[in-house]
Amino acid sequence: MIGSVASGGAGILAYGLMQMGGLAGLGGWSWIFIMEGIITCLVGIAGYFSLVDFPEKAATKSLAFLNPQECEFIIRRVNRDRGDALPEEFSFGRFFTPALDLKIWGFALIFFSVTTVTYSIAYFLPIILREGMNFSLGASQCLVAPPYGLAAIVMFSTAWVGDRYRIRGPILIFNSVLALIGLPIMGFASHNAARYFGVFLVTAGANSNIPAAMTYQANNIRGQWKRAFCSATLVGLGGVGGIAGGLVFRTQDKPKYHPGIYACIACNLLIILIVCLETVYFYHRNRQAKKYGRLIEGSDTFRYTI
Repeated sequence: MIGSVASGGAGILAYGLMQMGGLAGLGGWSWIFIMEGIITCLVGIAGYFSLVDFPEKAATKSLAFLNPQECEFIIRRVNRDRGDALPEEFSFGRFFTPALDLKIWGFALIFFSVTTVTYSIAYFLPIILREGMNFSLGASQCLVAPPYGLAAIVMFSTAWVGDRYRIRGPILIFNSVLALIGLPIMGFASHNAARYFGVFLVTAGANSNIPAAMTYQANNIRGQWKRAFCSATLVGLGGVGGIAGGLVFRTQDKPKYHPGIYACIACNLLIILIVCLETVYFYHRNRQAKKYGRLIEGSDTFRYTI
């Protein structure tokens, strides 16, 4: 949620830094790179010293973030949920065998689709507002912020619902449907006010799916090295989605950018399709475990979160 709010302020910050153009003989775009680069480095250095370690080490490291009793409580909760709180010895088999599990690639494709949409919106929303909706440069940078404010609200609300009712897939579908409603409005409505309303829905749905996709994966994987492999595929294809997002809205497609709209619609439909397929699989496996006592992920107590 903090990241969503920060994304909303990025356009305003960039517009403010552009006003430094000419200072020290540098252009405004140069000051954007310089100042935001310095901020990033400072936050990275601070993060190195303040990053919280795993629960079994958090009482002695991580600025004493948790006391020993709290660490033990968290470890018990993790073990009760999936039984893999403590580190496992590394082996290539444990790390690479999960590559044969199709659901892991399903998680990665979901995240690829999510990041394709979110990056494309983040990269090109100011351009869409300026060249597609004819707002001024300053207005287009500032109008980026309100949709991310709504995204933060939707993100927090869906996270609460997901934790309260122990669901993950329906949250992903809801957010994708929200984006699917907004994309045609953004792309095909005749009035700028209506198109800007579509931007709100797309930004809220797409960005809310980032934590939803991560938790969907995290709740349905067991074993530390399998989790490591799954995280690697998730982050890796998420990065590829960022590259794809940079190619979605092309200059030659302005002012309507219809091919980019179609690409984002296809990504959200793919998310819904994969979630539906995995939901059927998870339901079937949970039912077998309950009825016949079959193991899931090598455990007799673990259950998939639908």
